[in-house]
Amino acid sequence: MSFHGVFPYLVSSLDRTGVVREDVMEALVERLISAGVHGLVPLGSTGEFAYLDAAQRLAVVKSVIRAAKGRVPVIAGVASTSTADAVAQTRAMVAAGADGILAILEAYFPIPDDGVEAYFTAVAEAAQGLPVVLYTNPNFQRSDLSLPVIDRLSWIENIRYIKDASSNTGRLLSILERTEGRLGVFAASAHIPACVMMIGGVGWMAGPACIVPERSLELYEAARAGDWPRAMALQRPLWRINELFARYSLAACIKAALDLQGFEVGDPIAPQKPLPPAARAEIAAALRLIGAL
Repeated sequence: MSFHGVFPYLVSSLDRTGVVREDVMEALVERLISAGVHGLVPLGSTGEFAYLDAAQRLAVVKSVIRAAKGRVPVIAGVASTSTADAVAQTRAMVAAGADGILAILEAYFPIPDDGVEAYFTAVAEAAQGLPVVLYTNPNFQRSDLSLPVIDRLSWIENIRYIKDASSNTGRLLSILERTEGRLGVFAASAHIPACVMMIGGVGWMAGPACIVPERSLELYEAARAGDWPRAMALQRPLWRINELFARYSLAACIKAALDLQGFEVGDPIAPQKPLPPAARAEIAAALRLIGAL
């Protein structure tokens, strides 16, 4: 299975008792699939994986798989501070019917390169042949994936993609050059997706695609066709959305935007706080400017 295109990071909608709102998740999945997205990613950073327990994480993924009904691939996020727990999560996601794994390393203490490599290797083995996407975000991780580790991991047969949210497009070019086609690179919302596509990226894997799927798809298609003037004309208003998300909490922003669009996804998980009214108004104004509200 080959992954490319627009893969929204889904929010995790819970009721006040912590139970997954399957009706809301299903409505969001239907909205995104009808818009034409190429796949879905529950338990990315927008999915607030760090604030969910094991049962909630699995319930979120199962709800997305059920709602997708095989129409698009579902890549399930796996994140832990321990290798054993990451392996257990991966096996559970495989058993649930996920089509791929987004592998994230949470670290309280710094981990040396060989430990980082061993973590992702173990996740890849537990994935039982399913494609694995490496996710690196040094702004939130104590131990990042270095270029030599990425290179070595790229030789593992089912580690086939990377989403690098380092905000360093030059690093992405280094990854592409070092791995020589072994890894497909997905843009993150911290990058300009048009530029990532220009240097050889395969798509956009990010939370904002939840709220602007049509615009995201137009951008992807323009970039894939090499129509760079059109791609940049689409990119500029989308970048205003990213600027707002950089100013406020990401999950709170995405959930507020979805609520404005009619999806009762609920508040960000405590101790996070909902956006204040002024911030919601800013997001509403930005969405109106691009016809997303």
